[in-house]
Amino acid sequence: MNWQTRLNEYIGQTQLFLDHNLNTDGCVGQEKLVEAMRYSALAGGKRLRPALLLEFYRILGGKVERALPFAAALEMIHTYSLIHDDLPCMDNDDLRRGQPTNHKVYGEAMAVLAGDALLTQAFVLATDPGYTAGLPAQAVLEAAHCLAQQAGVLGMAGGQALDLQAEGKELGIQALTQLQACKTGALICAACQIGCILGGASEEQTQAAQTYASCIGLAFQIQDDILDIEGDEAVLGKPVGSDQTNQKSTFPALLGLPACRQKVHELTEQAVAAIEGKFAQTEFLTGLARSLDGREK
Repeated sequence: MNWQTRLNEYIGQTQLFLDHNLNTDGCVGQEKLVEAMRYSALAGGKRLRPALLLEFYRILGGKVERALPFAAALEMIHTYSLIHDDLPCMDNDDLRRGQPTNHKVYGEAMAVLAGDALLTQAFVLATDPGYTAGLPAQAVLEAAHCLAQQAGVLGMAGGQALDLQAEGKELGIQALTQLQACKTGALICAACQIGCILGGASEEQTQAAQTYASCIGLAFQIQDDILDIEGDEAVLGKPVGSDQTNQKSTFPALLGLPACRQKVHELTEQAVAAIEGKFAQTEFLTGLARSLDGREK
């Protein structure tokens, strides 16, 4: 099976799992909240984070179905962050994944609650005994802890706070790299780390996965910055030029577009090199990493 076919399988499995678990069972008036959660969570997207988690678990010998609760939980946290990121108090965007942003459809208050509920339900899934019974209890605990840590103050949420505080300021390359390692990189690192935790990876394998994640996370963000300048809104499914509008420091502003393209390529190859010889199968991880180099959406 080639890497693209496997990616499509992971996308389909994640979508079905989310669809099944984001339901109105037991609701007595909360149906609109669930509708708002489903609106964003089922709107598509790359499903990069679930795919990475599932693949690391698979190549370590695990059955993909057992890791789906964590893959879906990670995607729910990512979705909540996008809903909140689009709010008027944050980036004030009107378009996400080719459709109106959550607050444009459901209002700001319901969008906030949809994000809150997705974050909370993620941990309901990750700790559901019915789903995690086939996994070692210690691994489930460590994976849930990793998920919380990478989503929190020193992870994604903290990175978003740094991003807000940096608006209108000129950051140096080190500060910008640290900001994006939290805001964008943390959940990508969580995906690879959790796959390793659940799969019983060695310390050497875990470190290799961490290096891989850090490299593709930074490459992904640099490419995002490039696309915000020269991307096609119809292809991206979201507005371009918002970084300049919001007075944000970006890698192209610091390094220039040619240097950024080269950096994306270098980071991609560093990611590939990090996992070579550490895992029995790396075709998917290599193919996925290289597909992100120069992506248009």
